[in-house]
Amino acid sequence: MTNFAVDIVESAPPDRLAIVELARGGARRKWSFADVARAARTMAAALHARGVRRGDTVLTLVGNQPDWVAAMVACFRQGYVVLPCNEQLRAKDLRLRLGACPPAAVVCDGRNEAVLRDAGWAGPTLFVPGVAGWPAADPPRPAELSALDPCLITFTSGTAGEPKAVVHAQRYLSGQQVQAEHWLAPSRGDLVWCTAASGWSKSARNAFVAPWIRGAAALLHDARFDPAERMELLEREGVNVLCMAPTEYRLIAKRATLRPIASLRGLVAAGEALNPEVLRAWEEATGLQIRDGYGQTETGQLTGTAPGAEVRPGSMGRALPGVRLSVDDGELVADPTSVPTFFLGYQDGDASAAAPPDGPWRTGDRVRADDDGYLYFEGRTDDVIISAGYRIGPFEVESALVAHAAVAEAAVVAAPDDERGSIVRAIVVLRDGFTASQALAAELQAHVKAQTAPYKYPRRVDFADELPKTVSGKVRRALLREETG
Repeated sequence: MTNFAVDIVESAPPDRLAIVELARGGARRKWSFADVARAARTMAAALHARGVRRGDTVLTLVGNQPDWVAAMVACFRQGYVVLPCNEQLRAKDLRLRLGACPPAAVVCDGRNEAVLRDAGWAGPTLFVPGVAGWPAADPPRPAELSALDPCLITFTSGTAGEPKAVVHAQRYLSGQQVQAEHWLAPSRGDLVWCTAASGWSKSARNAFVAPWIRGAAALLHDARFDPAERMELLEREGVNVLCMAPTEYRLIAKRATLRPIASLRGLVAAGEALNPEVLRAWEEATGLQIRDGYGQTETGQLTGTAPGAEVRPGSMGRALPGVRLSVDDGELVADPTSVPTFFLGYQDGDASAAAPPDGPWRTGDRVRADDDGYLYFEGRTDDVIISAGYRIGPFEVESALVAHAAVAEAAVVAAPDDERGSIVRAIVVLRDGFTASQALAAELQAHVKAQTAPYKYPRRVDFADELPKTVSGKVRRALLREETG
């Protein structure tokens, strides 16, 4: 039997540090495991009083704060299936989730009440923050759970269509031991900061689950991303392990002053491949290499560069211990039986989760492998651009573009062309102090030609104030392709 709340939270030394909270208004508080356990039990009692029972879904619409963690742990404790949602979701997004996974109750930050109501929700709702101040109440007994009991729902990014509800089992929590030890790799007593917003699958596993498994504490910062502030907080709070999205590493390298942080021992990234010049900038400034990793909403973490292993620029590392991966016609394929965090299935409505297809799991991601088993992401199978017979992956062109001093971010997609079938189209976000112009577009085209094979250069360059992204920070290339269709 398994129960994360009992085995990890309630069994930890009560006075051990669990969370460092940095609230949006500037308040700071330390939470012990005893504090978290009490808050989770209080939340569990409140949900039970509103009719929530084992197997029911609880939707959370709360930012990166202890009340969100308390709600998650309460669900883990009682066998409720928790559906964490990002605060950036709009009413349309929430309606999709409410329809695909009808909840028995919602835990909502008061600042999100309006969007929840606009989405049509009128059921039982617990409003936070403030669970720490609620009167203590006796919760039901912890559930005795099996590894295959449902536990967590996360939605895919929706880069290639409508997001899908991915149902994970209790094994997803205990299965984090593998990546926690061999990739994230905090030590007992460390402070880990995973900056992913609640609702993203990486946040569900690395904001607190994986750190706690390793005896480390979690930093929760409930505020918008600011490159300069992030560097200040790393130093002030003495963060030991930092887990950020590639976009955040890129923007900090471009817009903040990188410098050594005495406490930092580990830097990890996942979500999209990191550009070589960003890797160099962080290593030169901090003395640390960013260890990349790879996973999917459905699979959890599959690869990573382990601490002490060689970091190869552009690589997402090797398969985690025990995970069997192969490359079939350029596509990464996993053996589900070897993946300890593989999902149960997709859910749509009241029905039980539909099981994933039998046999090998085809990720839809194009990769190449070197002779030592290091894997290199080359793009989605549906992102590859075929132009005049050439097959062009977008990442190499994007890397060349962001290496230019004027470029903050860039995305590359195919655009139809009468002569070539498709051409490479670049959508570019400029850094402060640069102005869009035909001359700059031509300069960027020449720059790409100098950086990579000339046939890969963007024959069309468009400028934008920002790139369309999913709530997890991934570029929505499907939306950009629609603009040129």
